[in-house]
Amino acid sequence: MILTQIAACSENRIIGTQGGLPWELPEDMKFFRDTTKGHIMIMGRKTFDSFNGKALPNRYHIVVTRDPSKYTFPLTEKSPVVFVSSLEEAVEHARPLTAQWGEEVFIIGGGEIYKQAFVKNLTDKVYLTLIHREFPGDTHYPEIDESVFKLTERRDVSLPIPFSFLTYLKK
Repeated sequence: MILTQIAACSENRIIGTQGGLPWELPEDMKFFRDTTKGHIMIMGRKTFDSFNGKALPNRYHIVVTRDPSKYTFPLTEKSPVVFVSSLEEAVEHARPLTAQWGEEVFIIGGGEIYKQAFVKNLTDKVYLTLIHREFPGDTHYPEIDESVFKLTERRDVSLPIPFSFLTYLKK
């Protein structure tokens, strides 16, 4: 199993504001959609709430929340949603499902889940869209420790605002 963080952040490390994104980048949204489709996604409850009550199609959702017994979601075969109480429990839940949903499991946010995945040394790979502008916001992406991760790929885009698709692999 490969645990991959996928995120977009600004130069000042902002990833969100009031439960949403502070920018609109269709190319980044397409990258997220194409990359995560058919895979397992691990996320915090606030990230899941930002989907406005709808599971993303053709993905297996594992939502980390302090009290999973408070939450239910209609289970569908194409877009299952389960609630767990820790990031470690999410990873263990995902492990036996990789044969069906793919070896790469995506951590999609929010800020605290990304941070925990780094601190607990769970992350193998990072897809980071770095937006070359500062934005106001209330949720941050942690710094990537370049003594642990190596930048292996970079693609720069200039419109609608300058940003770069970056790929980091654990050394």
